[in-house]
Amino acid sequence: MTAPKVVVFGTAGYALVHLRRARVLHDDGEIVLAGACDVRDPSPESTDLLPPGAVVTRSIEELLRQAEPDIAVIATPPHTHLDAALAAVDAGCQVLLEKPPVLDLAAFDLLSERASAAGVECQVGFQSFGSAALTVLREAVEAGAVGEPRGVGTAGAWIRRDSYYRRNGWAGRRVLDGKSVVDGSLTNPFAHAVATATLVAGTAGLRPRRIDVELHRARPIEADDTACARLTFDNGVDVVAAATLCADQVFEPYVVLHGAEGTARWWYRSDRLEINGEAVRAGPPTDLLRNLVRHVDEGTPLAAPLELTRAFTAFVEAVRDHPGPKPIAPEWVDRADEGPEQRYVVRHVEKFVESAAEEMALFSELGVPWVT
Repeated sequence: MTAPKVVVFGTAGYALVHLRRARVLHDDGEIVLAGACDVRDPSPESTDLLPPGAVVTRSIEELLRQAEPDIAVIATPPHTHLDAALAAVDAGCQVLLEKPPVLDLAAFDLLSERASAAGVECQVGFQSFGSAALTVLREAVEAGAVGEPRGVGTAGAWIRRDSYYRRNGWAGRRVLDGKSVVDGSLTNPFAHAVATATLVAGTAGLRPRRIDVELHRARPIEADDTACARLTFDNGVDVVAAATLCADQVFEPYVVLHGAEGTARWWYRSDRLEINGEAVRAGPPTDLLRNLVRHVDEGTPLAAPLELTRAFTAFVEAVRDHPGPKPIAPEWVDRADEGPEQRYVVRHVEKFVESAAEEMALFSELGVPWVT
C-alpha cells in the first residue's frame, strides 16, 4: 500500500509540533511528508524537518497544486481555519485541523457539509481525545464506580508572560482586521479542558441548551485572561470550566467527573487518572495523525472527529458573541518580573478557579471579590 502524502499548513508555533510528528511517521514509512506552506519565510528548524524533495510554498493553493497531498494538517491562526480547511477538503484531502476548529456553528456546519460532499474526514487536534484513559474512565462509569454522573468540572492555572502576547498579531485579540479571532483563556490555551470535559460528560457532539460565560482580564488586552463558563445540556450532565493565565502558582489542568457516589479526576496532559482517589493505569495515547492515516487505510474509528467538537464550537461562538472581558480591579492584580518576562498575577485566583470546577459554580456564584 502506498504511503499517503501529507502536507502541513504552517511552519511556526504549534505547526512545528505537527512537523516533528509528521517527520517521525515519515521516517517510519507510514506517510510521505510532502511539504509545508507559510506566509512567512520558514525557520531553519522547520525546513530541517522536511525530507529531500518536499515542497515549500507561501500559499495553501500552491502547496495543494504542487504536492497533490492526501492529508493536510492545518496549524494556521484560528481565524484562518475555515478557509484553509475548505481549500483542503475541496482538493480531496483528509484533514487534521488544529483547535479551535472553527469559530461558530455556521462554519462548523459548512465544513461538515463540504467534507461529507468531498468524501473526506476532518479530525480535530484535541490530543486528549486519543488518550487510553478515556476508555478506562468510560468503563469505570458504566460499571457504576462513581454512580450516576451529575456534572463535569475542569480547571487550570497557568502563567503567560508579555512575550506570549507579543508572539504574533492575534494573541490576546478578539478581532483582527475585521475578522473574529476569539483568543482567550478557555478558547485557546485551555481549549482542551473545555472540549475534554464535554467528551467525559458524553455531550461533545451536542449543542448546549444554554451557555453562561464570565470573562475577565488583568492585562490591558482585548481578550480574557481569566474566565469561567457553564454549558447546560438536556441530558442533565452540565460542564463548568474555569481557567486563568494570571496564576502565581501553576497547576496542571484537570477534568473532574462528579458522580452521585464518587468522583474521577483526569489530568489529561500527563494522562494521570484517579477514580475515587485511587490511581488507575491506562495504555499509551493514540497519535491523531497516525489515527487519521489508519482510519483512511483500515477504517479505524477517528479519535477526534469534527462532530465531537460541536459543543466546544458552540462555546467558542458564545465567547465570540460575549460583550468582552471585564477588567479585574487593580487592587487584586500584581505584576512580577520585568521586560518580556513580565507577568500579571491575580491574587488567590488559583483557589477560585479550582473551586469553580469542584463546586460546579461560576465565579459570580462563588462570591469571587473582583466579580461585579
